[in-house]
Amino acid sequence: MKYTKLPNTHIKISKICLGTMTWGNQNTQAEGFAQMSYALDQGVNFWDTAELYAVPASPETYGSTETIIGNWFAKTGQRDKVVLASKIAGNGDYTAHIRTNGFAPEALKEAVNNSLRRLQTDYLDLYQLHWPERDTNYFGIRDYKHNTENAWKDNFNQVLHTLDGLIKAGKIRYIGISNEKAWGTMRFLEESKINNLPRMATIQNPYSLLNRTFEGDLAEVSIRENIGLLAYSPMAFGVLSGKYIKETAADNARLKLFPRFSRYSNAQATEATKRYLKIAEANNLTLAQMSLAFVTQQPFVTSNIIGATNLKQLKENIDSIHVVLSDEVLAQINEVHETIPNPSP
Repeated sequence: MKYTKLPNTHIKISKICLGTMTWGNQNTQAEGFAQMSYALDQGVNFWDTAELYAVPASPETYGSTETIIGNWFAKTGQRDKVVLASKIAGNGDYTAHIRTNGFAPEALKEAVNNSLRRLQTDYLDLYQLHWPERDTNYFGIRDYKHNTENAWKDNFNQVLHTLDGLIKAGKIRYIGISNEKAWGTMRFLEESKINNLPRMATIQNPYSLLNRTFEGDLAEVSIRENIGLLAYSPMAFGVLSGKYIKETAADNARLKLFPRFSRYSNAQATEATKRYLKIAEANNLTLAQMSLAFVTQQPFVTSNIIGATNLKQLKENIDSIHVVLSDEVLAQINEVHETIPNPSP
């Protein structure tokens, strides 16, 4: 395994992060246990979860992933070997079963306490805001369109003050954002600097061969401000394994079980994936290896969040840490990107 530091901290984390959102719906507790044990044995010490999980979000699956992780900690006694990250869900029609008061002080306190209880731990190493409260272009929306009727009021200072209290109480150590844009990222950093408040260490956004929108503005913010990207969906819901193009996907594959997850399945994304598959095979790589290696070796990526529905997939994903793409392969990838840029924003 390769390691780095959580930005602006002394915490050592693996460059591969174990994603967990399928446990409790697509995967059983036993399968989640097996994945955690295998990943830790391979040196993957950084794990990411959220109160929202398992996905798809529903009242029945709310908190189930955290519960599974907590049960594994209780069984193995290995909480101290894991750098653990979780998130508070933002507002939305699909999260109304959780709460409807966004990141208000009482919401943040409630969310942290409930996550700690489910995870059977006294603290979280990294606590993240799952997506912004304000209306902006995240979750597959390509362009920003201002909504004059959005009732949100700037509360960056209040959110950081509340998180500061949770840090001082010993319940969380560091904080991060997710699905955030450049303006929101810089506002958080500005408030931290001016008011001596906790600083966002990471930003967890989608990044893959099919979605490189992070490079548009946030890559520069990430590098210059040292706020590391935790890249999620590097395999584009499994599309970048090539299994859907090759028609080898198992019946329990995510897009077969949940066809509404179509973010990476439009015609342009399919054509781009076919071209990336040819590049991988011409260079004696699997598409999964090439896709993951591309993400991991970007200078703004702190850790690459991989997920799997079985141990075979998990092994291939973790083993991608040993693959380094040549300049020639990168040039070929960029040729496709120039022709079909960001088909799945």
